Amino acid sequence: MNVDALIDKVPKAELHLHIEGTLEPEMMLALANRNSVTLPYKTVQDVKDAFAFDCLQDFLDVYYHGMSVLVNEQDFYDLTYAYLSKVHADCVTHVEIFFDPQAHTDRGVAFETVHDGICHALEAGLRDFGITSRLIMCFLRHLPEEHAFEALNCACKHKETIYGVGLDSSEKGYPPAGFSRVFAEARKQGFVPVAHAGEEGPVEYVEGALDDLQVKRIDHGNRAFDDPKMIARLAKEQTPLTMCPLSNLRLKGITDLELHPLKRALEAGIVATVNSDDPSYFGGYINDNYKAIAKALALSEEDIIQLAKNSFSAAFIDDKLKQKAHDQVDAISGLK
Repeated sequence: MNVDALIDKVPKAELHLHIEGTLEPEMMLALANRNSVTLPYKTVQDVKDAFAFDCLQDFLDVYYHGMSVLVNEQDFYDLTYAYLSKVHADCVTHVEIFFDPQAHTDRGVAFETVHDGICHALEAGLRDFGITSRLIMCFLRHLPEEHAFEALNCACKHKETIYGVGLDSSEKGYPPAGFSRVFAEARKQGFVPVAHAGEEGPVEYVEGALDDLQVKRIDHGNRAFDDPKMIARLAKEQTPLTMCPLSNLRLKGITDLELHPLKRALEAGIVATVNSDDPSYFGGYINDNYKAIAKALALSEEDIIQLAKNSFSAAFIDDKLKQKAHDQVDAISGLK
């Protein structure tokens, strides 16, 4: 079996996915029409032409504008169900998705509208595709920490469906320490913490996420590879990295996929995973990311098997389910 064929067949989990980042141009225009929202784009090509970014902030400007079409619970349901349908075809069996309630409540959409639409779609995804899920609410780091506390208060009403909290949006100039109080309260309330760190920010932000926020996973983590001590720490503590190759390339965090640190992570014994981040904006869902990075780094079948197993090892599921998933990976790859 060649590498691409293995990628198509092997079960995998996706752990770094912003549900708002799955808004395809066709759906964006359809929802704008359904909800009478005026966009600066008239055609699908107009939307695609806007997806030219020089940095993270360029992307976020378009990203927040696009999500203005998400207004009603049905919109969030349709968005989430469309994503699940796509990744089911990529042999994804478990997803842990981010959502950004502050980006919606700040424009007058109720927290429950967002939450309920996503959760009902996740229930349908389990019923229709057998995809299990965890939901992670992210705080927007470009907004004050006091605003994050408001989002946390809303999340506390939905502990049965919101598993964890994260930290995303513009990274430069917003170190993790600025959110240490809200993360401490979130941990106290039983939410599992993760955070974006080291995407554009320095290795010190990775360290801050680990020490100040006490996260269980680092989202991205590329700048960790600027410091041998951090590489050694991530390997020793087995802190997973949810890496997103095509996102890094499109936002010019790297200039060539051959420079991506994923292979270095595997060689160092770090629990590295492959994910799609915001696939409609970055030109590829999870299997596209696997195939692109496999080609660029000349990954072997053994590397792909390890990445698939890592995706379940890093997931917030119990050990019995992790072992079952590992066995399924081995069965598909011919190891059992």
